[in-house]
Amino acid sequence: MHAIRRILVVIEPNADTDQAANLTMPRACLIARATEASLHLLVCDKSADHGELLSDLRHVLEAKGIEVTTEQNWHESTHQTIVQAQQAQGADLVIKQHFPDSTLRRALLTPADWKLLRHCPCPVLMVKSDRPWKGGAILAAVDVGNPDGEHTALHYSIVQHGFDLAEMAGGELHVIAAHPSPTLSAAEPVYQLPTHVEGEYREQCKAFQTEFDIDDAHLHIAEGPADVLIPFTAHHLQAAVTVIGTVARTGFSGALIGNTAEVVLDSLESDVLVLKSEEIVAQLKKHLAQA
Repeated sequence: MHAIRRILVVIEPNADTDQAANLTMPRACLIARATEASLHLLVCDKSADHGELLSDLRHVLEAKGIEVTTEQNWHESTHQTIVQAQQAQGADLVIKQHFPDSTLRRALLTPADWKLLRHCPCPVLMVKSDRPWKGGAILAAVDVGNPDGEHTALHYSIVQHGFDLAEMAGGELHVIAAHPSPTLSAAEPVYQLPTHVEGEYREQCKAFQTEFDIDDAHLHIAEGPADVLIPFTAHHLQAAVTVIGTVARTGFSGALIGNTAEVVLDSLESDVLVLKSEEIVAQLKKHLAQA
């Protein structure tokens, strides 16, 4: 995260300045100070004027020695407005407060925050809690069972961002690796045994631990669906931030973000940093260039 030079912070319009920025601003200030990045505050609204709010926030941040610019804009939808601003500003990180939709609404419409995660080419930090990061655990979720090049590079990015966040927060990095349950349809009977599946996965994890210098106490290996185990482990650790990644799927018309990242976004109690593989970033940038 030390390569971050420009951070786009989405400010939710609100009558109360403190309410409008009480979740995103502490995160933005912490990361900006650690990386010496500048901030660009964005209000997505096509009607009411929020110039006074943005001016007040800018003065507060400048008094803290942080370089700040502001903008109010609107392009068809919230996620499109954010992505256009991210591209125009060359932002390396987007920070936004997460607002979960109801189960019924999610069944009928794709949530706005999911759209942002799908279409924004840079990392997105979804802020969900006002819990201070200081001294808190940072949880990085990896899929060690996928050793291909795309996943390996993404694992490195997830763990490195996790270490950087732990350094900023003065906390410790933990890693969660979920492995699938054994299947009765496996051709070889040995692959139907839970002990064999877990043993194979632990062997894969040893190489991962050696590469990233993660000891047994900070590696959590569990059997089951990742979208259940990640929130469970984050809750157990009282994690301040959970770092998850997504890899590209075939064809831009399909969902460009893994189902796990979308599902856990609402179920996690911690803030969530979502990273993308180089392949998905390339697809998104190509699409934006052609738009």
